[in-house]
Amino acid sequence: MTANGSRPQAKGAGNRSRLVRSGEDFDIIIGFLGFWAVVLLVVTVWMEVTAQPALGWALGLLATLLALYGMVRLRRKLPARR
Repeated sequence: MTANGSRPQAKGAGNRSRLVRSGEDFDIIIGFLGFWAVVLLVVTVWMEVTAQPALGWALGLLATLLALYGMVRLRRKLPARR
């Protein structure tokens, strides 16, 4: 125990838990983007089938898919969780 009553931490222990936490944050964002990609896909298909303008929905879907792709690529660069 240290003078203030807390236990000493191993060197670098805080950095590892921070990296794991950031990986989990990426997983949450990926799930959020995936959900909205599915919603936008359904809306875009529905707008096309009913012969309504779907360009805006399709561009939103494209932006969401590009963001999802970028997040997955960034997530792969993080170390594996333990």
